[in-house]
Amino acid sequence: MTALLFAKGLLLGLAIAAPLGPIGALCISRTLERGFWAGVAGGLGTALADASYALLAAAGFAVFAGMLSVVSVPLGLAGGLFMIWLGWRGMAPKPATAAATVDASRDLLQTTATTFLLTIANPATILSFAAIFAGLGLARTGDAVNAAIVVAGVFLGSLAWWFFLSGLIAALHHRLSPTFSVWVARLSGLVLIGFGVAAIAMGLRHLAAT
Repeated sequence: MTALLFAKGLLLGLAIAAPLGPIGALCISRTLERGFWAGVAGGLGTALADASYALLAAAGFAVFAGMLSVVSVPLGLAGGLFMIWLGWRGMAPKPATAAATVDASRDLLQTTATTFLLTIANPATILSFAAIFAGLGLARTGDAVNAAIVVAGVFLGSLAWWFFLSGLIAALHHRLSPTFSVWVARLSGLVLIGFGVAAIAMGLRHLAAT
């Protein structure tokens, strides 16, 4: 039972992290600009956000669902604005050597915090998480130990994906043209802006319907 719960949590973490959305685009851009650990730092922020949602869901799926109905619209609007700002900022990428001129630990911490906030505020992540969580039969995990097992699985599954993606991009980086990272940063910015606009439109539509 314990192994099955952990495997389900691991699968959930991978399923949420793997689709290439705004976080994936940002992770690729950060890896190309600043290296492997910058991509992993971004992934760590996302994995922590995923684990936070898993903890809430494991604590009580009904409470989790009720919370979503209350906060999804304001989070969507705030997250949309944040994605637009981040995308606009990312359209002009920093040179790959820029990271060497600043405090590396502070830069990695800032990247982790940015992706954590972006993931928490992304309504698509919230809804996907709730749907898959229910589909895997994790709405009722039982005691606190089982809940902790599921949360650990979600965290490690999500983090494993970001290690893989950052490692793959870092390994291919030197085989790509010098302008590739510039175009990826621009594309990443456009993706973030697009998701931000969609999130704001969805939030405004919900407000108009109420």
